[in-house]
Amino acid sequence: MTFANLTESEKENEMTALEQYAFLKKMEKRLWAAACKLLPSLDAAVYKHVVLGLVFLKYVGDSFVQRQDELKAQFADPDHEYYLDDDLEDEELLADELEERDYYTEANVFWVPEKGRWSTLLECVKLNPGSRLPWGAEFKSVGNLLDDAMDAIEKENPVLKNVLTKDFARLQVESSKLAEVMDLINTIPFEHESLKAKDILGHVYEYFLGQFAVAEGKKGGQYYTPKSIVTLIVEMLRPYKGRVYDPACGSGGFFVSSEEFVEAHGGKVGNLSIYGQESNPTTWKLAAMNMAIRGIEFDFGKEPADTFGNDQHSDKRFDYIMANPPFNISGWGANKLADDVRWKYGLPPDGNANFAWMQHMVHHLGPKGKMALLLANGSMSTATNGEADIRQKIVDADLVECIVALPGQLFTNTQIPACIWFLNKDKSNGQNIETLRDRSGEVLFIDARNCGYMIDRVLRDFDREKDILRIAQTLLNWQMGDKAETPYEDEAGFCASVELKDIRKHDYVLTPGRYVGAREEEDDGIPFGEKMAALTSTLFEQLEEGRRLDSVIRENLKKLGFGRQ
Repeated sequence: MTFANLTESEKENEMTALEQYAFLKKMEKRLWAAACKLLPSLDAAVYKHVVLGLVFLKYVGDSFVQRQDELKAQFADPDHEYYLDDDLEDEELLADELEERDYYTEANVFWVPEKGRWSTLLECVKLNPGSRLPWGAEFKSVGNLLDDAMDAIEKENPVLKNVLTKDFARLQVESSKLAEVMDLINTIPFEHESLKAKDILGHVYEYFLGQFAVAEGKKGGQYYTPKSIVTLIVEMLRPYKGRVYDPACGSGGFFVSSEEFVEAHGGKVGNLSIYGQESNPTTWKLAAMNMAIRGIEFDFGKEPADTFGNDQHSDKRFDYIMANPPFNISGWGANKLADDVRWKYGLPPDGNANFAWMQHMVHHLGPKGKMALLLANGSMSTATNGEADIRQKIVDADLVECIVALPGQLFTNTQIPACIWFLNKDKSNGQNIETLRDRSGEVLFIDARNCGYMIDRVLRDFDREKDILRIAQTLLNWQMGDKAETPYEDEAGFCASVELKDIRKHDYVLTPGRYVGAREEEDDGIPFGEKMAALTSTLFEQLEEGRRLDSVIRENLKKLGFGRQ
């Protein structure tokens, strides 16, 4: 469908998405180009700690100032409970009131002491060594200044303990270089009409992590799951309340969307308990910061750790599990873990961890738990290294509830075609939050390869109404059966409800296209003969124009002295 065919509402939604995309892309290019120019001598693995730490300082500083501006407006508003009346004229009292910590914590804004405030730091980096800082200490270097700022913020906000970077001085980066980077970071606008400051921060972090990963020779895809896919999975899984777990949590995107889902459906943030695991230390800290800035309580284990070799939540079971682990990774430790209790359906090959992730997640599901796992398309049909046997056993155990084939070009950092597996420990009803029918012995296949729209020449996105909610509602209608407001029906080329016996006939291959069939093409009412006549006429016209252009090109080449003799 072209943009011209959309309704006004759909055009508005897509324009908003395009504007957000353009805003973020412009910011990315400016930041990365300048970043590479400023510190070419530092290794990417070191430089990322500098940049991400400064980005966080800028964010908390901006949030603090924004809250101060809100308070000033409230103090001057006669209808607000914080109205100060005549006291507004007392500048000293007003300044003291703005330093009341509770005003900030009640709004889920970090309390930032003077030595950690971004505007103050920007002024202090201009000082000469030996100068006195506003709080009386001696200015040694920009690195020491930043370490002290991080330490002060961490002490005032216990949720950030052991999360912030405090290695600026140890890295021995020149003060002038750090000051330049701070000026660069200061250009990040944490304000946008349709984007929350927290989401801009999350995007900046994830972008930098992806770029640093490429610079370090790693797969950038291990860090970032497109927002549209995260939203789709959360809408389909519907985590209303209970324990939520992500064994490859990256920056915590699934947790953020889960909380947003609960709030959108009238629930409370505290309805969910958040658990995660991440092996990369920088990303582990990023996830912790992402939760902290949103006021979400979490348990990411005592340290960054490998999910297979050092399970931080080995004794826990969860109501909802969702993950986008690195695709097709090899050397994950199969030989060392050959007798592990998690491989109930067979030992996954060391050359591909896809079914290791799946079985790890199944192992951690509660009696009525359900899960969503983003994997490469090969997982639906592979017949190598015993993977077909594992897939067969998982299907025969009646764990598979839905398979969604995704369109290409959704990811910024990989072109590997992907799909989503939805598994459920109890297809008879589920968690009894909704009234669902018994789906035992059935699987829903959704072919979403034709969904979405192109943001630019290389990247595709989902429209919330036309794609995400359509797919999610299809699953819910199928689960509810006759109780659904719009009862489920198979749709050629898009979705099909299939019994296990039919899946067995197809040798347990789970590719949706095999089951949903071809999409019905609408008859435009033009007789075949007329179509062929028109097409043939157009073809001959184009062939004639091609001959004319060929003659012109030959003549021009001849005039230039390059014609054939």
